[in-house]
Amino acid sequence: MDKKQENFEQAVEKLKKLISTMDYGSITLIVQDNVVVQIEKNEKIRIK
Repeated sequence: MDKKQENFEQAVEKLKKLISTMDYGSITLIVQDNVVVQIEKNEKIRIK
């Protein structure tokens, strides 16, 4: 498996974990030269 494919698989696994743990918010991927270099999670907490 080449480095780009390995990076992609790792990013997808991280995204799955982040999405499963948040109710509201956003996730931003920072990509440089076709490689995910950073993942940012911005979670909102709703008070009802």
